Amino acid sequence: MHVALFHPAKLPVRRYGGADRVVVWLARGLAERGHRVSLLAAAGSEVPEATLVPVNPGSARKPGFDLAAALPPGVDVVHAHRPIEAPRNGVPSLWTHHGNTPPDKLDSLPPGMVCLSANHAVRHHSNVFVYNGLDPSEYTFQVAKAEFDLFLGQLHTSRGYSWALEGAKRTGHSLVVAGGWRPSFRRDLRYVGEVDDSEKIRLLAEARCLWMPAQWDEPFGLPLIEAMASGTPILGTPRGALPEIVTPNTGALGESLDDLIELRGRIGEIDPEQCRHRVTTYFSHQTMAEGYERMFGAVVAGTPLPAGRVVGI
Repeated sequence: MHVALFHPAKLPVRRYGGADRVVVWLARGLAERGHRVSLLAAAGSEVPEATLVPVNPGSARKPGFDLAAALPPGVDVVHAHRPIEAPRNGVPSLWTHHGNTPPDKLDSLPPGMVCLSANHAVRHHSNVFVYNGLDPSEYTFQVAKAEFDLFLGQLHTSRGYSWALEGAKRTGHSLVVAGGWRPSFRRDLRYVGEVDDSEKIRLLAEARCLWMPAQWDEPFGLPLIEAMASGTPILGTPRGALPEIVTPNTGALGESLDDLIELRGRIGEIDPEQCRHRVTTYFSHQTMAEGYERMFGAVVAGTPLPAGRVVGI
């Protein structure tokens, strides 16, 4: 199948950017499964597994962008990573929703939407989803951990970073915070700011656990599987997709900060091998590509998108 991935950004991303990374891994997974991949992205993008078709990001993000005019010949299906209307030349299409839409705006979403988890789909009045996946070979698996916990992501209330800070303080564990600004000067808190790929991979591999006490409904939560691929368990809240991804043998979820402080004492019992195994089994770039193959087959056949598959818990 000839798949056109549409994501008007420059790829690969150098620092943060969940959807940007997912598109690169998806292109790799599809290519490894024998598909031809064209990538409609910003000029200068370099994704070896795909043929670049440059598009102007400013124009491509505007309503009414003529996607059909940008498509190379012979495309069987268009897979966009932002909301799109069907191409005017009739090529079958679908799009992945990487964020959350307020309930009063759901009616404005175009058809052909694929969500990122069962919870994400239900909240968007759907049962169609494909879990994100990553290339495990990009992450360092490490059993022996250093003497710190990790918080990785935006230092925003919705991400629960204040719970991570307070939780680490009350449990007596050092915390490394990799985010956008310095929130504290405590001696037991090491702030490293935004990190590049190599530093992020090292931190994920060495951390005793990843704090992800989400205060919003995560559509998926890419850092979860990045940590687990590194053999690092999760300490989080049961919000959004977290209960689908984190199992008792890969982490612990608690409703309150007090719950997390109690659960932190059990994190050392989790086997890093189990964390890695869950990712390689259910959340690899190849399993993601396999999930999208089902979606592509449906839209090419002109049938409804199939319901997503909840992974084993």
